[in-house]
Amino acid sequence: MTVREAINMFIHYLQMNHKNKTIDNYKFLLDRFETAFADCAVDSVSTEEIFQFLEEMTKSLAKTTRRLRYAQLKAFYNFIIVRCSFAIKNPCDASLLKKSFRTPRQAFRKILEKEIVDEMIYKTHRLRDRLILELQARCALRIGELLNIRASDISERTITLRTPKSVRDTELAYMPENISKKLKEYIDSERLQPEDRVFPICYSTARAMIKRLGAKLNVRVAPHDLRRYSATYASRNGVPLEVVSKVILRHQDLKTTQVYLGRISDVEAIRWMDVLHSR
Repeated sequence: MTVREAINMFIHYLQMNHKNKTIDNYKFLLDRFETAFADCAVDSVSTEEIFQFLEEMTKSLAKTTRRLRYAQLKAFYNFIIVRCSFAIKNPCDASLLKKSFRTPRQAFRKILEKEIVDEMIYKTHRLRDRLILELQARCALRIGELLNIRASDISERTITLRTPKSVRDTELAYMPENISKKLKEYIDSERLQPEDRVFPICYSTARAMIKRLGAKLNVRVAPHDLRRYSATYASRNGVPLEVVSKVILRHQDLKTTQVYLGRISDVEAIRWMDVLHSR
């Protein structure tokens, strides 16, 4: 199989499973890779040739972009090796490339404490603002998804997300009963029509509101911190990781979910060992 044939197969896979923005991002790289190696056998391109190609293509780019291009080419080779059952090692896995395009160690973000989140919510008297906090902290909605919700998207215990981050046409987010009731009361009190946005404010306004409420408690809070808290709270209360990932966060990959979960302290680790083995 030539590099051109492999790229065509990979692009077809992307078109079936990913959004146009992702496809265009890969094509930018793969069009240039095809120009360089089009008629070569896909398993004949050496690690050194790939290194030279990436160095030349990304030499004037930011480190994050350089790492992205490397990761994309690595994903391309992983796909082809698995799809075509090639008995070869991914040439992008060589130490030369891994060291040159190394990703910095992921820094775990500090997860908000339950008491802080609860106090933020309970001290927020405006129903609109309180619902925004609860839908993020209890239902793990992204702030962009939340601000695009229309009244007609609200059902008994679910919210239909029309433009989710995934490639799906729609996704469902789930609500506890108490939030569902408050949301319905809010929609009725505001006399919203089916196509009216439930929260007709912009991202910067929502972000400033959340930051201001956190500052009252001497805590720095961004909208995504509330979504991250929702995942960690669910995980540490015994919800299976698959449910946290696929239902609460609506991630496609468990690895993405694991980045969201906070680091476990020694005290908490000991507490869980006691819970697990002291029955």
